[in-house]
Amino acid sequence: MAKAKNDVVITGVGIVTCHGVGAEAHVQILGAAKAPELKIDTERFAPYPVHPMPEIDWNQQIPKRGDQRQMENWQRLGVFAAGLALDDAGFKDNVDACGTMDMIVAAGGGERDINVDSLIVDEGLKRNDRERLLNEKLTTELRPTLFLAQLSNLLAGNISIVHKVTGSSRTFMGEEAAGISAVETAFHGILAGQSTHTLVGSALVAERQDVILLYEAIGAHATGGWTPLWSRDRNAGGGIVTGSAAAFLILESREHAEARGARIYATIDAIGGDRGSRDEGKLEARLERLAEGANAGNETVVFSGASGAHDATAREKAWLDKRFAGSALRGYSAVIGQSLEAQFPLGLALAALTLGSGVKVAPFDTAAEAAMSAPAATAVVTTVGHSRGEGVAILSAEK
Repeated sequence: MAKAKNDVVITGVGIVTCHGVGAEAHVQILGAAKAPELKIDTERFAPYPVHPMPEIDWNQQIPKRGDQRQMENWQRLGVFAAGLALDDAGFKDNVDACGTMDMIVAAGGGERDINVDSLIVDEGLKRNDRERLLNEKLTTELRPTLFLAQLSNLLAGNISIVHKVTGSSRTFMGEEAAGISAVETAFHGILAGQSTHTLVGSALVAERQDVILLYEAIGAHATGGWTPLWSRDRNAGGGIVTGSAAAFLILESREHAEARGARIYATIDAIGGDRGSRDEGKLEARLERLAEGANAGNETVVFSGASGAHDATAREKAWLDKRFAGSALRGYSAVIGQSLEAQFPLGLALAALTLGSGVKVAPFDTAAEAAMSAPAATAVVTTVGHSRGEGVAILSAEK
């Protein structure tokens, strides 16, 4: 494909997973001779396994302790990863560039106060005046700053405060679909000439009782120990193993990136998202349409953000095996967990690092994934939401 001024290229990657912090650490993991060592916590939230957040020195990206204190953990993680992306792209100290940089964030509904929730439930079992009970407890027990942890757009606000990214700002909510829409919107904004450089991404701290409860309320979380992504036991919960993770990307037009001499990891050739009924093959039909133009074969690596949810994952795997026969498949939830809004940005981050470094990624599940015979020239990223929302991105290596 010929290069064009408005090509959308990835020039910065900020990534945090259970395996470490930053682009360089993850390139080493991706280029290793075997899959990374499993990092899973099976005790703290037993019987639910969770991929934990790594040790992080917040001071590296959030130098003011006051800023750190007023954020909840999920916000700190997102602000930290955004700083990594800005550093990686060479924008961190460029006041003018950050001042005109657009930002699109995908975020959940924030944190809950589990102690207050538990108190209300316990009291509600003893009383019949539940409306009065709610008014009493919600006006007297909640800490005044809790709303700062719950507002989804405060992640973007804190990124602006800490890193001075003060162009346009949008926040999308809605689980995996929000992460898909965030990147898709950033991509089309640059492609249409409405933006020259955009910071886009998301973060999830899965080590929270309220997150576990949300999954378990619909019977979606796996129980017991960890098992491989593509062969999880239907008798051990819903199949999803969550993970604390964050990924932010710097997207630029090729013209903007080349004018400043930026390193380009990869070009995003196409990206799309959709949602709808999954009955009677409609899921597979949407995926087929979203993947139009993607090449299959040994020059393509597929990074699947399959959630682990039994039915959705089985259907995605069957479609991938047929549509991308001969391509290396890597289900990255197997090693970093399922991260809701961050899932799609994480896949693009891993794909960009793989193409940019030219590494061959070892199978994450040797029973279901084949070895790569050569470094990939193209990458496909898929995310099928655990209950709704699908996205596909097609990337190519820089030549």
